[in-house]
Amino acid sequence: MPHLNLRGSLHAYDQYDPTDGDPDLTLVFIHGWLLSRSYWQPLIAQLRSHWGCLSYDLRGFGESTANPDQGHSPVDYAEDLIDLLTALNLQRVWLVGHSLGGTIALWAARLCPERIAGVIGVNAGGGIYIEQEFERFRGFGQQLIRWRPQWLRQIPGAELPFCWDSVHRPLPRQWARRRLRDFLGADAAAATGSLLDSTTAEQVNCLPSLVARLTQPAYFLAGDRDTIMPPAYVQHLASFHPSFGLEGHNLRQLEDCGHLAMLEQTDAVAEAIHTWIHQAIAAEQSDPALDPSLQSGL
Repeated sequence: MPHLNLRGSLHAYDQYDPTDGDPDLTLVFIHGWLLSRSYWQPLIAQLRSHWGCLSYDLRGFGESTANPDQGHSPVDYAEDLIDLLTALNLQRVWLVGHSLGGTIALWAARLCPERIAGVIGVNAGGGIYIEQEFERFRGFGQQLIRWRPQWLRQIPGAELPFCWDSVHRPLPRQWARRRLRDFLGADAAAATGSLLDSTTAEQVNCLPSLVARLTQPAYFLAGDRDTIMPPAYVQHLASFHPSFGLEGHNLRQLEDCGHLAMLEQTDAVAEAIHTWIHQAIAAEQSDPALDPSLQSGL
């Protein structure tokens, strides 16, 4: 497993060359809060024959180390990502971000349009700030991190609640065990900081204008049973992208799907990614001015 030192933190990543297809395009996968790059593996297995694939652990999560000297806002993590793309000399990428990873992907696309050709958000939305709900969510999240009992690692069956957490149908126990490890192993400062810094009124309220100003394609996948990021919130954010007016074609809702679409509906997510990227490439070829590398975006 390779690592790169980015802004004072060792970042763990997995990179795969395409076995067939476009060697100049790489899909970069960004995980959500308290997760890791592991959850992208079933999806990457379906996509790596067509495009290069890169997954990595956010700073302070999974197998990437923390750095107390760096911030934990979505912009901070977007800057980590841009440094990763630069270090690996990836010139043309699509970002696929889950939940918090979707917000990071949107900021990275805004900051680095010359490298980032498009964004796909998976269970990622927002842009509506309801103070009481966010304060309750932030308080619960902080308590969750503060009182994580490390002895859970030693209890047989301790992973079982993670089979059901945030999903519509139970996950296999192998994924529940992975979720338990990631939950207990996340750096406390990174977990708390990323939670608080991504849910401020300023951060939430700026998301619609961020999406509206993107020069790249942006697509959104929602789960119809997602209680963490309900479909209405995904649709709200997707509606600010210029392509939404074209019969809402930048949004797809998955049936019987909770908050972990890449595990719950892997085939459907892979099919959506295939369709959207090929659609965007065809549009670029018919109108080269749509290529984000030709636009500053800033």
